Order: sequence, then C-alpha cells, then structure tokens
Amino acid sequence: MPTLYEFSATTLQNKPFDFQSLQGKVVLVVNTASKCGLTPQYEGLQALHEKYAEQGLVILGFPCNQFGEQEPGDAKQIEQGCLINYGVDFTMMEKVDVNGDSAHPLFKYLKSALPGLLGSKIKWNFNKFLIGKDGQPIKRFAPITKPEKIAKHIEKALQA
Repeated sequence: MPTLYEFSATTLQNKPFDFQSLQGKVVLVVNTASKCGLTPQYEGLQALHEKYAEQGLVILGFPCNQFGEQEPGDAKQIEQGCLINYGVDFTMMEKVDVNGDSAHPLFKYLKSALPGLLGSKIKWNFNKFLIGKDGQPIKRFAPITKPEKIAKHIEKALQA
C-alpha cells in the first residue's frame, strides 16, 4: 500500500513540496475554499497548527474550486485571503481538483483509503484526512466537523 511520502505537490508559492519531509509526522490534509460558509474553519485549523506543530503535526491545505466555485482566485489572492483574514501560516498548496478524472493523485489515494458517505467522492470543501506517522491514512472527517473536534484524534496519533 502506498504512503503519503510517495506523492508530490506544489505550494501556493509555486515551489515543489517534499513529502519525504513528512516522515514521522502526523499530517492533516484539508481541501479548502475562501468563499465558503465553512471558510471560518481556517481559524480552527490555524489553532491546531499553533497548538500541535511543535509536537509533530503538519497541516496541508489544498484550495479547490470544484464546489460552488468558492475558490475562484489565483495563488496570490488565495494566499492573501488566508493570511489577512485568518492568519494562516501552515502550508498551503496550489489549487487542485479533488474529484473527477483530473483529481490530484493524493486525493484519489485518500478517498480510496478512507471512503466517505459518498464513497470515493469528496462532497464539499473542508474535508479533512488525518494521516499517521507511518504515512498511512487514519481517519476522514466531514466538512462540517470543526477542527477543534478532531484534536483528540490528533493527540492520539501524535502519541502513537
């Protein structure tokens, strides 16, 4: 079975991201959008980042425009919105698709490993995937699950 470390992506600043650097870390992968009713979850994600980053949590945000065109901006607009509105300083990736033929390979893998209510589809923005220190997916959280509600799962993964 593949691990998280076999994937590649580009950051919002157009730099390649080294997934090998995530070995031994707990990772939370989230598909995000800046014009969604759930966008205030950025605050909760940033709070998790601030609380657990030193213990080994890495949050990776992947902007996506597939749901109601709620992430229409370019990389600069997305970056400015995240920083100005929510103080986000965890890693944000370039905009990707999470469903369909053009879905990013990481999301194809995560959906296959942790099917949701809609099977292999992501239903909306702010789906969250928790990945353990071994690079294997642990748990999937629905878009409406607030970041603070998954803290106990993060803590358990960090202690594993």
